[in-house]
Amino acid sequence: MRARATLNLLKNLGQNGLGAPALMVIILLMVVIPMPPMALDLFFTFNIALALVVLLVTVYTLKPLDLAIFPTVLLIATLLRLALNIASTRIVLLQGHEGGDAAGRVIEAFGDFVVGGNYAVGLVVFAILVIINFVVVTKGAGRVSEVSARFTLDALPGKQMAIDADLNAGILTQDEARARRVEVTQEADFYGAMDGASKFVRGDAIAGILILVINICGGLAIGVVQHGLTLSMAAENYSLLTVGDGLVAQIPSLLLSTAAAMMVTRASRAEDMGKQVVTQLFGSPRALGVTAGIIGLMGLVPGMPNVPFLILAGGCGALAYRIARSKTESRDAAPEPEPDEPAAGIPDEIGWDDLPSVDTVGLEVGYRLIPLVDQSQGGQLLSRIRGVRKKLSRELGFLVPPVHIRDNLDLLPAGYRLQVRGVVVAEAELYPDREMAINPGHVEATLPGIDGEDPAFGLAAVWIEPDQRERAQNLGFTVVDCGTVIATHLSQILNVRAHELLGYDEVQQLLERLKESAPKLTEDLVPGAIPMRVMLRVLQNLLREQVPVRDIRTIAESLAEKAASSQDPDELTAFVRISLRGSIVQKISGLKNELSVAVLASPLEQLLLKAVQVDSQGHLSVEPGLAENLQNGLVEVVGAAQTAAQIPVLLVSDAIRPAVANFARTAASELRVLAFSEVPEDKQLRVVANVGG
Repeated sequence: MRARATLNLLKNLGQNGLGAPALMVIILLMVVIPMPPMALDLFFTFNIALALVVLLVTVYTLKPLDLAIFPTVLLIATLLRLALNIASTRIVLLQGHEGGDAAGRVIEAFGDFVVGGNYAVGLVVFAILVIINFVVVTKGAGRVSEVSARFTLDALPGKQMAIDADLNAGILTQDEARARRVEVTQEADFYGAMDGASKFVRGDAIAGILILVINICGGLAIGVVQHGLTLSMAAENYSLLTVGDGLVAQIPSLLLSTAAAMMVTRASRAEDMGKQVVTQLFGSPRALGVTAGIIGLMGLVPGMPNVPFLILAGGCGALAYRIARSKTESRDAAPEPEPDEPAAGIPDEIGWDDLPSVDTVGLEVGYRLIPLVDQSQGGQLLSRIRGVRKKLSRELGFLVPPVHIRDNLDLLPAGYRLQVRGVVVAEAELYPDREMAINPGHVEATLPGIDGEDPAFGLAAVWIEPDQRERAQNLGFTVVDCGTVIATHLSQILNVRAHELLGYDEVQQLLERLKESAPKLTEDLVPGAIPMRVMLRVLQNLLREQVPVRDIRTIAESLAEKAASSQDPDELTAFVRISLRGSIVQKISGLKNELSVAVLASPLEQLLLKAVQVDSQGHLSVEPGLAENLQNGLVEVVGAAQTAAQIPVLLVSDAIRPAVANFARTAASELRVLAFSEVPEDKQLRVVANVGG
């Protein structure tokens, strides 16, 4: 009952936010108010228990961020230990002349039992503990904390860019990306705090040395001068008590220093330290077998302690044999694929089911990329492709078809191929055992690896070893794995070819969804106002120029309004674009009031207007020289806009916009061609280039 009441009291203190203030008040009271030996024993025992708890929690913590409070715990434990040193110093100097138990049973036990009552031995043991704590553990942990903090802060921009790249590729949702950014920031804060906390631990070790010297000198002076003890008696009493006090403080300090060192030197993997030791250190039977052989040979040398060496050699050999046998059994237990039995007799006639269907979107991979698809082998490509489809479906306004993945032995072992409606639209080769470091364009440093190119956007890249990831991110590279490369490439291809993904079934689904909110509009539109094929053509035209069809209601209302005067898909598309001008321009310039555009010189625009009027199909029928000059001008507009980190826009008259847009798709695909009527009234135009002028 008493223990339960204490536990409830601690819970109430923690929930009310009074736990930390109460602990600080107790620490201050220990500094100011003299404590009886019984209370001192209780607090020393609590200090040792706290150090053990922190050490064991560090061992069993899966990731460093799971114990983000660790730097604060180090500070509180250090303050508690220093307060105990002050309280014990007071009682040692005041009552040390009375004997070994004057400062409590804990200090007496460490001064008598641990070092055998010999203060000279105690001083040596204390010095060794201080050297181990201060020179080895604390100094090493402090250096690791400093380096980890610096490299974590340097890598922060690269990690943020990697998160943005995964978000843009559809691998992460907004919530997942936000959680990843918070985790990256917390990681930087944690290692920065650990760098500062390591200074507390180091200062505590120095304080332990100074307190020992002060206690011995002060005890000798007080014992001889005030209490009339002989020098040998004073040295024995006060030295034993001081050594016991130092040992009872240094052992928890060593435990906490070890916990801090383990925390900053462990890898950030979601796995406890015990499992890591078993799988990584004792996972190789060959290393254990060689160790057993060497120890066994040393045990056979005359004059050596043969029994311990041979026992240890036998244990290592038995462990190596057991690990090797377990690996062999697990490999043998894996089911082997059963060979296909040959069909007996005459084969059946082929049927329609034997004809392969053409997939809307297909992905073929070489045999070395199969682990990326196989979830049993840790492959994440399927989940990333689902993320790409989800992201594109939300952006485009219709459900992107599934991606059918199959292996193809005719491909390069590490190659892949993307298909849209059975047509190969892209292919590339990867390095599965490496990662791609993409140069965003401003990084001048070089990395050791295999030079390559980002298959999605054509950026310069280097295939690096996985252990070079942090260095590459620190230099400013965006580092992605093979699965992300394929997912990003797929997202880019599907976004550009979205009009090829939309068919009659998808349009019917859009109409069904529209019917739920606007049944009368849907009923009058198809097939009353326009045929299904015309609406499909209009939606494909919009997607071809990267205009989403999410606002299907506005599109349907515009088609219903214009259908009475025209059934031409191109004219209907132009009318719909005017209705969608707000979303079209917002996608280009965002919420800015100003829109930077390039325009055609008046003579060139008049010439193109005449050429379009002559061509009944709405194409540009101009001489090759003029077409080349126009292409060069559009390329210059695109280059200048990209240098200014803007989307290039060309503003032309309504009559030639479709023809110029068709021409720009082959000459400068990044260019957005707008008509004057497609610019909202609240947008201010700023002409930044004059093509053909």
